[in-house]
Amino acid sequence: MKRSRNVKIVATLGPASSDYEMIRALHEAGADVFRLNMSHGAHEEIAERHAIIRQVEEDLNSTIGILADLQGPKLRVGTFANDEEELEEGASFRLDLDKTPGDATRVCLPHPEIFAALEEGTSLLVNDGKIRLKVTSFGKDFADCEVIVGGTISNRKGVNVPDVVLPLAALSEKDRKDLEFVCELGVDWLALSFVQRPEDVNEARDLAKGRAAILSKIEKPAAVKSFEDILAVSDGIMVARGDLGVELPVQNVPPIQKRLIRKSRAAAKPVIVATQMLESMIESPMPTRAEVSDVATAIYEGADAIMLSAESAAGAYPIEAVTTMNNVAVEVESDPNYQDIVSKSREAKKTTVNDAIVAAAREITETTDIKAICCYTQSGTTALLVARERPPVPILALSSQRRTARRLALTWGTKCVMTGDLDRFKMAVVNAAKAARALGYATEDDQIVVTAGVPFNTPGTTNILRVAPCDERLIYNTDPE
Repeated sequence: MKRSRNVKIVATLGPASSDYEMIRALHEAGADVFRLNMSHGAHEEIAERHAIIRQVEEDLNSTIGILADLQGPKLRVGTFANDEEELEEGASFRLDLDKTPGDATRVCLPHPEIFAALEEGTSLLVNDGKIRLKVTSFGKDFADCEVIVGGTISNRKGVNVPDVVLPLAALSEKDRKDLEFVCELGVDWLALSFVQRPEDVNEARDLAKGRAAILSKIEKPAAVKSFEDILAVSDGIMVARGDLGVELPVQNVPPIQKRLIRKSRAAAKPVIVATQMLESMIESPMPTRAEVSDVATAIYEGADAIMLSAESAAGAYPIEAVTTMNNVAVEVESDPNYQDIVSKSREAKKTTVNDAIVAAAREITETTDIKAICCYTQSGTTALLVARERPPVPILALSSQRRTARRLALTWGTKCVMTGDLDRFKMAVVNAAKAARALGYATEDDQIVVTAGVPFNTPGTTNILRVAPCDERLIYNTDPE
């Protein structure tokens, strides 16, 4: 399916988008990747949605990525005798391990790991930061706090601890079971919640055993501080602005978003911007102007993908939300300033032959009438490097590996085309020319750039570049065997 934009759209599936007709309509409207939220839905429901996506993929002869988002450990207070209490600013409030229903002076916090990591002055945020507590004293089974920002506290509200690295694994027992289930199911990406350190990512990778690529969600201050180390061991990144905006001052989130996008792009790893992008469209067929500007900003910053959560999973207007996001992307990318902005944000990196080849491919398209960059890739490395350059022409990724093609559905500007195994570069050029014509990117009178790694089937060996005609008769007549 040919798109008129480069940025990809991730749509979350849920109660409002769980049948064949809706999932197909969402893909046709612009969704390139579907997110399965493991926080909601039994395994049977997840498997059913996965099967429907693959059926849509087959029926439309398309390539669709599937991302399974693991829940991660959830930190919550216990229950209250009256279901809720009002905490007044300046009051004292205790968190402890006593499971007795709470009152206005205390409540259970059934997470001894939190108490083990506390320091005097540590901030505790309850109910998405609506209530703010400061630790005044603590022990192995309690924390006495001062209420800095009061409000209504009720049963099982979430707790955030932004100031410290918690001695908690990113994978709960539920996550481990979910991870094994979705890997066996055949998802393409695993989104890992509660990442604090690179060891969290390595643990998930060991369990995945190559069956899915690992995408780290950056939603905690500790992850921001350790971002470069986390990026190094991740296959992709999600800027999860929801929890970031709770655990950090909200004004810090925009510059962090910009910084994480740039670093991810420099590392040639796809990056998603997520959370509240078109939040009002859960209930309204039209977004706010501020939401449209937010989506546009992520696109101008060079994000690989932008994501819908409740808008497509549980909202009243899922198709309209995807259509709006698609229309904003098309409009932004048609802005004459867009290419200039993404070009100026490019970090020069020509330390290897691979880097030099893809940089040369992009430079050729900027100075001559080239219609597309076609890269033959088995592992996806070549396509990722080309996408990092943000060239002004489409990127066609030709691969014999369906798994690689599906993973690349998340990558900026990349259209994946399945092809057979090759042993000669000439055939890679011929197949690229056929694909460019078949998809409407070029005619027989046009030229394309073809990149590949020789010998074939060896990851990370991008070492050949060819400017080729789109008429394969000319290729056969002029190219040696």
